[in-house]
Amino acid sequence: MLGSHAGIIHFTVGQRRGLGVAAGHPLYVVRLDASARRVVVGPREALRTSRIRLRDVNWLGEGDLDSALCAGWHEVFVKVRSTRPPRPAWLSRGAEGVEVDLIEGEEGVSPGQACVFYDAAEGQARVLGGGFIRSAVPAALSAQPARAVSAAPA
Repeated sequence: MLGSHAGIIHFTVGQRRGLGVAAGHPLYVVRLDASARRVVVGPREALRTSRIRLRDVNWLGEGDLDSALCAGWHEVFVKVRSTRPPRPAWLSRGAEGVEVDLIEGEEGVSPGQACVFYDAAEGQARVLGGGFIRSAVPAALSAQPARAVSAAPA
């Protein structure tokens, strides 16, 4: 435990400022654990996500989503942060529903955010669909472990 906080509502994944703890290196909010009232912090590398699991997927491309995924994988570009350009990815149906494998990874991905799919063809900017992020699977973490900041006792 590195410190205490007044409530997880004051934090967001990817946040660096206003954490209320000091370390020898910059810390970022990596995960929010509402049930345990914990804000998990770690190095920037701990924010990198390699796979996203989606809910409430809406497919606007040709045919239906099952047809698009009949070969197993569908090459797309995805955007999960409004200020960043679309990133190359693979769309597939996993054991828990629709999944996105980010080829280069992405930082600061958080449940509840939107994930929009774009046509992967060269020069295309056509929206194929999207969904909401149910969970994010982190890429391999660095040697520095993530740490938690627990809520102040009630």
